[in-house]
Amino acid sequence: MKETKKSGAALLPFLVFIVIYLGAGLIYQAMGEKMAFYMFPSVTAMFFAVLVAFCMGKGSINEKFVTFAEGAANVDVLTMLVIYILAGAFANVAGTMGAKDATVNLGLSLVPPSLLAAGLFVIAAFFGTATGSSMGTISALVPIAIGVAEKGSLSTTVVIAAVVGGGMFGDNLSMISDTTIAATRSQRVEMRDKFRVNFLIALPAAIITLVLLLAFGRPETATPLGDLSFSIIKVLPYVTVLVLALCGMNVFLVLVIGIFLAGIIGMLTGSMNIAGFAQAIYDGFCGMNEVFFLTLFCGGMSRLIARNGGINWIMDKLRGIMKGNRSAQIGISALVSACDCATANNTVAIIVAGDMAREVSHTYRVDPRRTASLLDVFSCVFQGIIPYGAQLVVAASLATQASTTGQTFSAVTFVGSMWYCWLLAVMGILSVFVPFADSVIRKNPWNWEYDCPESEVAAKKAQPAAGAEA
Repeated sequence: MKETKKSGAALLPFLVFIVIYLGAGLIYQAMGEKMAFYMFPSVTAMFFAVLVAFCMGKGSINEKFVTFAEGAANVDVLTMLVIYILAGAFANVAGTMGAKDATVNLGLSLVPPSLLAAGLFVIAAFFGTATGSSMGTISALVPIAIGVAEKGSLSTTVVIAAVVGGGMFGDNLSMISDTTIAATRSQRVEMRDKFRVNFLIALPAAIITLVLLLAFGRPETATPLGDLSFSIIKVLPYVTVLVLALCGMNVFLVLVIGIFLAGIIGMLTGSMNIAGFAQAIYDGFCGMNEVFFLTLFCGGMSRLIARNGGINWIMDKLRGIMKGNRSAQIGISALVSACDCATANNTVAIIVAGDMAREVSHTYRVDPRRTASLLDVFSCVFQGIIPYGAQLVVAASLATQASTTGQTFSAVTFVGSMWYCWLLAVMGILSVFVPFADSVIRKNPWNWEYDCPESEVAAKKAQPAAGAEA
């Protein structure tokens, strides 16, 4: 049954989560902690918010738990959870058997020394897309990048920013990244369709970034990179998963194939045995525990908030600001951007904003594939430029550790050189007013009546002007 009451107070649990998580980060930052915004676990902050949600509204604790369970056990939430753990298993098995090192060395061996800055961006972009992890990309490439920059008299700031930008490109587009999974499942769209819309926004930004790196990132001297030996077969799992996902194969099947292909290659090359393969799968499952529990708690809490009228209250307020399709898209972009700035985690931002974005999408006829793309694009934009986000903080820490000249780096120093993220923001906004990325949407219009419950369809038909803005 559709909830009709409206209450701004129902949003208190979301506010509690943001205040606790952001407040703890600011306190730890004042104490001088390097990873200040990651000292207080997001899951714990969400747990406290869930407790607040249970204390609000009418009904017994048993009735509220049933509502919570309905949200947590929603088919979209459970699908998201299974994809998370399979993606974690694949990434860990592939990394354990040596696919990461092989991919990095393959990329570096193909790049001419005079084009290393641009080459590192491309390698980071491929690596991030293949692994679904910007953090993994940064951890693998920053120590190499700082050495290359210092030996070749390159701008260390530009080179490190190129690696982080490439990692954010991959995080944004990868079929197995947390952000893609959260964005597509929250909007109930296919990953392949979201990729197509997203790619046409990210590609121009990446091309312009490459041009800038080619112009301003050339080393003064050629830099020998030493031993770059690799086994091409170890790169195969990443390529296979990427190709199968783009071909439209079911994501569960794609990830299972990737897991066993990586395991078989690992055993054939002697990188792991059967016990090691089993342990790598388990460790991959466990490695996704934070996003797993966060999604579970958030799904249940969102249901309680909706029951108490919080979502309807937001939609009522947004109707006074959003006048049509385009302003709704800007609103969705602003919503997830604000959530990312508050939580310093792009996956968390999408999970928190996902349900509200879906409501806005349906009210103003924003194609859900477009909404999923905007959620992923703008969460990655701000995750790549906020100086307290894990990506820039880790990049600065690794660069300081790896520097042979004793140079120290602060995350703030990279913000201005994050050309890719700034350009991605420009392209994302431009795509709202000049729909150059919407070819998939034009060819395959969204079936709103199939997607919406009957009551929603009737409401939409009664409000034909909601999406009238051109």
